[in-house]
Amino acid sequence: MKIGIIGLPQAGKKTLFQVLTGNEIQDRGGSPKALPGSADIQDLRFDKLVSMYQPAKQARARIDLMLLPKMEKENIAKGDIFSDIADVDGLCHVVRAFEDDSIYHSEGSLDPMRDVEMVYAELIMHDQIFVEKRIERLEKAIKKIKDEKQEKELVLMKKFQEHLENELPLRLLDLTDEERNLILSYPFITLKELIIAFNVSEDMLGDTSLLADARPFCERQKVEAMLVCAQVESEIALLDSEEERQEFLADLGIETPALTIMTGLCLKALGLISFFTVGSDEVKQWLVKKNSVAPVAAGVIHSDLQRGFIRAEQMSYAELMEFGGEAELKKAGKTYLQGKDYIVADGDILNIRFKV
Repeated sequence: MKIGIIGLPQAGKKTLFQVLTGNEIQDRGGSPKALPGSADIQDLRFDKLVSMYQPAKQARARIDLMLLPKMEKENIAKGDIFSDIADVDGLCHVVRAFEDDSIYHSEGSLDPMRDVEMVYAELIMHDQIFVEKRIERLEKAIKKIKDEKQEKELVLMKKFQEHLENELPLRLLDLTDEERNLILSYPFITLKELIIAFNVSEDMLGDTSLLADARPFCERQKVEAMLVCAQVESEIALLDSEEERQEFLADLGIETPALTIMTGLCLKALGLISFFTVGSDEVKQWLVKKNSVAPVAAGVIHSDLQRGFIRAEQMSYAELMEFGGEAELKKAGKTYLQGKDYIVADGDILNIRFKV
């Protein structure tokens, strides 16, 4: 599962990507190629489990990222950027919201909501053009030979066309499994979930007025929005110890780091939840699709565990923290044996019993 980072030039995409992935990006000389990377999921539950179990090893879950080329007119005209976008599962649109006279703005002035709507319009237009071409081809094909599958697809494409003309993304449509199968290989961009990250200056971190301005758009389009100061996050990343990082955040009045919020929103966009395996040897975080049953979660750990699944010993993270340890949790009767039909919940702690 992969998140693509998009945005206009000088929005701070590269800085944010570097902070998230730990990869230093060399000057690419205007290269329009996408850059891959991966980021640790920042989850306070993981940190508390590590503190509780003091394991010999620890491993956070990771999420794949792709830094996509700038959304400049030339790149948009060529269309290559849309091919890159089609290859990701969700999008994070980084929007410039900081004032800095030394950094040019591609549109000549600072206006975050204008930039949001401009990029959004390009994504809508891409899908409109694809739908129009597809309708034309289907109508020609059906005139020659009647085909039930093509007729169904034509009805669906016309439904898409009407929806997109109202400037609404395709992800807002309630599609059946059959309809999704008809478009499985098509590069629809507005089917993907979207996160908006307003890149603000340090003095704007406590100001939520920008999020209030964006709320009508976000509610209408069903997208998540957040504030991030890429410059501050890059400074935090350079600090040597967790203690220094916490002091830095406290000085700024930040309770939850932006990257913790951001990786959480990325998981939400991809429909993923976290579960954990714990012990003195290792504490590890795993990702699985929401509403997955226990054997599927076991398969994320290893295919043998899914194949030979018997039961899952399950604890709730919240209850573990409430009771203060496994021994206390067992005493209270709060540990459970779950079968093959158990749907894994976010924050579950699992120990898989299996036999191959």
